[in-house]
Amino acid sequence: MLIQWRKDYGCWKYCRSRRPPLWLTALFSGLREGEIRGLGWENYDGEQICVTRSIWHGEVDDPKTPASLAPVPVIPKLAERLNLLRQLQGCPQQGPVFPNSVGKPMCLDKLVRDVIRPTLEKAGIKWCGWHACRRGLATNLHRLGVSDKNIQAILRHSNVAVTQNCYIKTVTSDAREAMALLECATSVQPATIAPPSVH
Repeated sequence: MLIQWRKDYGCWKYCRSRRPPLWLTALFSGLREGEIRGLGWENYDGEQICVTRSIWHGEVDDPKTPASLAPVPVIPKLAERLNLLRQLQGCPQQGPVFPNSVGKPMCLDKLVRDVIRPTLEKAGIKWCGWHACRRGLATNLHRLGVSDKNIQAILRHSNVAVTQNCYIKTVTSDAREAMALLECATSVQPATIAPPSVH
């Protein structure tokens, strides 16, 4: 089925660009690198991803923690790309979502080496690893006003403190805005300098 899919030039051209759905999955789902490798079509129902395995250095394993088994909601823009990718692969019900040319899970290290790192270097951006997608998702959700507890649920951490301490990164502008909000919320009057008294 994968061979037939790649024979059609249009589909093959999209096959080469299957990286965008992979990239969007990393950015918008918060899946760990091994979970992306282990993601199968049987784990995706069009609305959520259920993580059931992780693949690390070719070894298939259970997800990192019991909390990792919680379903991950899929936003419509990501669902649209994944659904199109599934159609282009012949609508499989199982097997890797991001296969290599022989139908096995794609080597993400090779993708980084051959595509992602060179592309980012041309743009003057440093590659910080797949985990940066998880941290970026947490930080962006936090900046959008999503509660830390909900961010914890999306990232499937067993403890909200992990989410707060290791994943949500506040930036300098956030700190300035927070202090401005504090200033507006206080009733302290601005300091004034009284003129010297004349005796």
